[in-house]
Order: sequence, then structure tokens, then C-alpha cells
Amino acid sequence: MFERILLAVDYVKERDVSLVGGIDLETPEEARDLVDDTVRTLKDAGVSARGEVHSAVFGRAARVILETANDAGATLIVMGSRGLSDMAGLVMGSVTHKILHLAHCPVLVVR
Repeated sequence: MFERILLAVDYVKERDVSLVGGIDLETPEEARDLVDDTVRTLKDAGVSARGEVHSAVFGRAARVILETANDAGATLIVMGSRGLSDMAGLVMGSVTHKILHLAHCPVLVVR
């Protein structure tokens, strides 16, 4: 009848790389807190969920998301529409935009 659905809350924490080394764009604690809060909200609503934080060099988040979805056998990727500023979005490209064009499965964009 219905498959059991497991929601995987995978979050990519980006790291900027410069000549002097890498700089985290947010702390590991901030990333973990965001994932834990989201998983807790889903579980409170009766949804089976787990969360994981991944790291990526700035500009490589889409690649990490796609690899994670592929490895997990995901049948749907849900992304937020919020992203970089307009100027940065023009130069770097939107992570959500990249996922929409490169994903092996449907992508749901949420505002």
C-alpha cells in the first residue's frame, strides 16, 4: 500500500578556502543545532526523520547534495528557495538551480 517514508535532513556546511587556509562560514554547532531542530520538529509531527551535517568547499554544496541523494537512493529532494544574494547568485550560480538541473530524481522547491 504505502511505503514507509524516512526523511533525511542533510545539511551542507560550506567552508571558504583562501591562501591562508579554510574558514568555516558557520560553526559546526550552528549547523548541528539547525539540523537537530528540524529533525525534532519533524518527529514531533509524527514523521520518521534523521539528520546529518556534511561539509563542502564553498561552491561545491550542490555536488555534495547530489552525491548524498544518489548514495541514499533518494526518490525526492526538497530544497529551500532562499539562497545567495542576487550578485553572488549571478556569479556563483544558485545551489537550488544546480540541483534542479542535475538531480536524478524530482526536486521540490519550498519557499
